[in-house]
Amino acid sequence: MKHIKLLVDDKSSWMTPYAIEITKKLVKNGFEAKFISSHEEIGTGWCLFLLSCTKKINNLNNFKHNIVIHASALPKGKGWSPLTWQILEGKNNIPLTLFEANEKIDDGDIYLTDVLELNGGELIKEIRRKLSIKLESLIFDFLNNKNLKSYKQEGETTMYLRRNHNDSCLDFQKSISEQFNLLRVCDNDKYPAFFFHNNKKYILKIYEE
Repeated sequence: MKHIKLLVDDKSSWMTPYAIEITKKLVKNGFEAKFISSHEEIGTGWCLFLLSCTKKINNLNNFKHNIVIHASALPKGKGWSPLTWQILEGKNNIPLTLFEANEKIDDGDIYLTDVLELNGGELIKEIRRKLSIKLESLIFDFLNNKNLKSYKQEGETTMYLRRNHNDSCLDFQKSISEQFNLLRVCDNDKYPAFFFHNNKKYILKIYEE
C-alpha cells in the first residue's frame, strides 16, 4: 500500500483541523494516510502533501511525490498568502494549482488546477472552510487518477510578499465599504483589524450575524 502523509508544521495553524479531517476521510476510503505536525515525523513514503509549512523541507527525495496546493495560477502569484492578496485585489474566483514541489519557491510541474469561487461576502472562517473543501477534492483527484501527467509552468512570473500583523491596519479616513475585503481576511484572534485614532490603537473584530 502507498504511504501518504499530510504535513502542517504549525499545530496552531487554521489548516490543522481540516488536514486531520481530510486524513480521516482518506483512511476511510482505503488509503494509508497519516497527519503529521513536525518535520521530524516526515520519514519516507509515496506521497507527502505539504498543506501548510513554515519551514523548508530539507530532503524531497524521501517521497516519490511532494505535493503543494497553491492559491494562484502559477507561475503568477508565487510566494506568500496568495489567497489573501487576491481577495484584497477584489477577486472572487481564485485559481488553485496542485504541483510537484522542487527546491525553488512554487516552481514545480503542475498536475491539476481548480478554482475557488467566492461570492464576495464571506469572512475568513468561511473562506477557509470553502478552501478546505477544494483542497480535499484536489487531493482525492490526484490520488485517484492513475494517468495524471504533469506539465511545466509557463508564462509571466509574479511574486506576492509575506504579510504580517501590520497588514491588518485599517485607514481611519476610509469607509468600511472601501476596506471590507481587508476586514474579510483579518483573523479576529491571531491578527484582528485595528486602526489608530488620536494616538491610540483600537482593535476591531468582525462577525457575521
